[in-house]
Amino acid sequence: RRRRVFSAVAEPGEARLAMRGDVDIAADEVLAAAYAEATAAGATRVVLDFANVDYINSTGIALIVRLLAQARRDHREVIALGLSDHYREIFRITRLSDYLTIADTTSAAPVPEEAAR
Repeated sequence: RRRRVFSAVAEPGEARLAMRGDVDIAADEVLAAAYAEATAAGATRVVLDFANVDYINSTGIALIVRLLAQARRDHREVIALGLSDHYREIFRITRLSDYLTIADTTSAAPVPEEAAR
């Protein structure tokens, strides 16, 4: 079983949730708690760091959808960082990319997926 560690690292107005291993049903409580901690700290921008994620299954996608719904309700910006080309395509196909910004990991500033093509 892979270890899933989500950590909220707050910057002024920003929280980075660094994920490790697999994003699946076992990540549910940890991801929800990390998001709640980040928002309680006043983050208006949430960065989902996928750089160390090995696998995201359909349940993991559903967890991300739920997080995006909460962020949208609360008027929080969400950025995905470190997605592999495969998961960039999955996010595009599932239209998750319509509700978050996919950042280019080679630059400090997020680059919308449309601009990265």
